[in-house]
Amino acid sequence: MTVTQMDVAARAGVARKTVSNVINDYPHVSDDVRERVLQAIKELDYRPNHAARSLRSGRTRVIGLAVPELDVSYFAELARLVVEVAQERGLTVMIMQTLGDAARELDVVNGTYTQFVEGMIYSPVSVSGAELEKRRDRTPIVLLGERSTAGLVDHVGIDNVAAARKATAHLVEIGRRRIAFLGTQRTASEIARLRVTGYEEALRAAGLPVDAGLIVPTAAYHRSDGVVAMRNLLDRPGPRPDAVFCATDLLAQAGIRVLLERGLRVPEDVAVVGFDDADEGRYSTPTLTTISPDKRQIAEIAVTRLLARSDSKKDLPVEDTVTDFSLVVRESTAGRSPGSPPRTS
Repeated sequence: MTVTQMDVAARAGVARKTVSNVINDYPHVSDDVRERVLQAIKELDYRPNHAARSLRSGRTRVIGLAVPELDVSYFAELARLVVEVAQERGLTVMIMQTLGDAARELDVVNGTYTQFVEGMIYSPVSVSGAELEKRRDRTPIVLLGERSTAGLVDHVGIDNVAAARKATAHLVEIGRRRIAFLGTQRTASEIARLRVTGYEEALRAAGLPVDAGLIVPTAAYHRSDGVVAMRNLLDRPGPRPDAVFCATDLLAQAGIRVLLERGLRVPEDVAVVGFDDADEGRYSTPTLTTISPDKRQIAEIAVTRLLARSDSKKDLPVEDTVTDFSLVVRESTAGRSPGSPPRTS
């Protein structure tokens, strides 16, 4: 026989409404009453009917997370953290993969999936401010990354220009003067445009020329793109670079493979910096110096902001939140010193 809230109430000696209040974590329930109800739930093995609760309340307690590619380490790690933070708040996460496809991304913006979720955390590749302005769906949405939101929706992300500046300045500080950039063409990626900007600013601040021949476009951010780009860079006429700043860790890891295949030493001949602090970089040979976004902070702010909008009875002001990052110095720029931990700045 199915156990009901009335059964729990009878066992705990309280009203059925009190059981409901405890299940929904409402305040103003005394600790001793809450403990009695929880004990009764445990003894009776009561399982709340979440579907029925959703129908009654109009709340699913499900949020969406849409990312370009789940097999990219950064997005896989971010998804794990969003799920962890959401579960801590009693939420379930429905994950969608857009593959950066423009039509799929517009489906997310225009509410195709919002019948299932209370709100959406979204890391788009190509969504524009104009497309956000046309959005008719009112389900809360929080954007991650660096697409322009035109002040229309909440946004959480790091300062990509400052981060790229820091990465490039590190290469200057260790004595490198011909510093290349591997990344995506500016017209195709807002993130790449911002990271190239930071790279160029750091070179100019150091009195170094910006050499267009050292800026190498990639079709995308996969390892195969990094292989093609690094080969392209090394095959160009003129002196080879003594350092490379890569727009992502995947490009950097693939680029290092090419450098080693060409008989070049990392970092002695060519120092390499990545971006994202993917877990693989801690275990690669050499280990990878990288920009480390605070992914936990990004997840916490995004989930918290989404909940605030979902729970609010009125419109809240749009927030653009800049999160923390650090430069993690490892062997690909600092050389090998067994037993010493990476430096963070």
